Amino acid sequence: MDDTTTTGALGRIRDAVTAARAGAADREQLVTALNGLRLLRDELAGWEPELITAARAAGASWVTLAPALGVASRQAAERRYLRLQPSSTGEKTGEARVDAERDRRAGDRAVADWARRNAAVLRQLAGRVSALDGLDPAAQVSADHLVAALGDDDPASLLSPLVAARPHLTGDLGTRVGEISAEAARLRRDAAGSRRSRD
Repeated sequence: MDDTTTTGALGRIRDAVTAARAGAADREQLVTALNGLRLLRDELAGWEPELITAARAAGASWVTLAPALGVASRQAAERRYLRLQPSSTGEKTGEARVDAERDRRAGDRAVADWARRNAAVLRQLAGRVSALDGLDPAAQVSADHLVAALGDDDPASLLSPLVAARPHLTGDLGTRVGEISAEAARLRRDAAGSRRSRD
């Protein structure tokens, strides 16, 4: 629906409501208005998450958005947004999307905490991988990402490039990076399970 169609549909709906209140609407006018209302509702439903995303990108906090969305708290505002968002991981319902996002965040926090406690080990492994010679082009890209991540203050930023480098590694180095990858996956599962048991 473009702007002129939206404006026209809104006018026809308003006319049908006015006629219905006066007892002067005919069946065709009412059915046409209902069809237009459905199309308008679908369009509005698509606009809301788009506007929320833009507002967040412009710096609006969930606290600021809550009254505009007709909810009482920042948690409710974010929950509404997550329910409206299409799923990128296959969840069928809004509640499933909310749960999936909360599981992801709990997992991210658990993995980041673990990475900070094991920063020396991660930095040492990343240094060894990035120092390898004679890498094929794909492996070199992974090594280059590790070099960039080594410059970051947060050791959690090393995990993703280490995991990406894993297929290119052999021997003890490959085994050790594989163990770290498995530990990160376990931490994510445990954090999601723990979060759900508290809810």
